[in-house]
Amino acid sequence: MESNLITEIKGAIGIVAINRPSKLNALNKQVIEELSRVISGMQQNPEIRVIILSGSGDKAFVAGADISEFSSFNTTQGAALAAQGQAQLFDLIEQGPTPVIAAVNGYALGGGLELAMACHIRLASDNAKMGLPEVSLGLIPGYGGTQRLPQLIGKGRANELIFTAQMIGAQKALDYGLVNQIVPLKQLMETAEALAQKIALQSPTAITAAIGAVNAGFDSAQNGYKAEIEAFGQCFGTADFTEGTTAFLEKRKAAFKGSH
Repeated sequence: MESNLITEIKGAIGIVAINRPSKLNALNKQVIEELSRVISGMQQNPEIRVIILSGSGDKAFVAGADISEFSSFNTTQGAALAAQGQAQLFDLIEQGPTPVIAAVNGYALGGGLELAMACHIRLASDNAKMGLPEVSLGLIPGYGGTQRLPQLIGKGRANELIFTAQMIGAQKALDYGLVNQIVPLKQLMETAEALAQKIALQSPTAITAAIGAVNAGFDSAQNGYKAEIEAFGQCFGTADFTEGTTAFLEKRKAAFKGSH
């Protein structure tokens, strides 16, 4: 079976591009399975400190889900589709040990925006367009969109975007806090890689701990402050802590070897 992904490893950076240009990189079951497998493999590779996720071509990051795949589903099949996709890919990214940067080139709609929101940092090309148009299909976002969008931009703005099914451009996405920065399309991957390099120089064990602590604050079943205290304490038992503090006291740059 032909892969729908293009992958590359550049030093400590793993790069994954969804490659279905004829479908504007739309998500289907196969793409979700492939992404899950590849990203999970990168998360388990101690040499890879950061992952960049993008879409091939200039038009789309991911223009949505492949509607033809689920247009005949019943209620049970629909719930299973959402549950499986969330666990298999979206939660895997958000809760994984390795930071993931979404390089959003062009359209990120529906499942595509949900995929970008599951990533830890989002960069947008200047031609990016984002939205959750599911209500125009008689659906609601099913891959975490109703949860992550309000967390990122606030309940009122999220409700407006979801209820109207409208798209917003890169500038409004930046103003809302949905993306971290806007970059000219031709410089998007270069900027993402430069950011990834900065992250890759830091302690991977500390970054993994930080991901868990930040996520805990958005999980109603957890006390974020308690999670932070526990993770902070655990950092003191790592080789990265020893190296980081020793390097600081010796006035040199730390060379972290820790795996996440």
